[in-house]
Amino acid sequence: MNFEIDDATHPWTWTDNEFDFIHIRYLFGAIADWTSLYREAFRTLQSDGWIESVEVEVDFVSDDNTVDPDSALALWGRMCKETGIKIGRPFTVLTDDVQKKGLEEAGFVDIQAVDYKVFCPFTSPTGIS
Repeated sequence: MNFEIDDATHPWTWTDNEFDFIHIRYLFGAIADWTSLYREAFRTLQSDGWIESVEVEVDFVSDDNTVDPDSALALWGRMCKETGIKIGRPFTVLTDDVQKKGLEEAGFVDIQAVDYKVFCPFTSPTGIS
């Protein structure tokens, strides 16, 4: 098994059909053209290969409203989204359904999305840890 690391925003140096599995994660705020990224993945995947693209939201929210809209965590999320707009590299990958759209435009089929609720260790039921 080999793991390869490269700059995903440039044309990929690997040949067509090189990989049977590509794992991409936490690129929110780093990719301007998600369809181009996925086209490179599609090109370098074998015909029966798989891609896994994992992203998270930058907004911290809670089921019971314990994340105060004026908290540092909420401010961080707003600042990330504003920065993404300014630099042309969105942090709203899930909100804007960027992955599914880009994967479809790149030629992928049988796209499956799985959403997970993530526990944040930085907050407690009172909002303070």
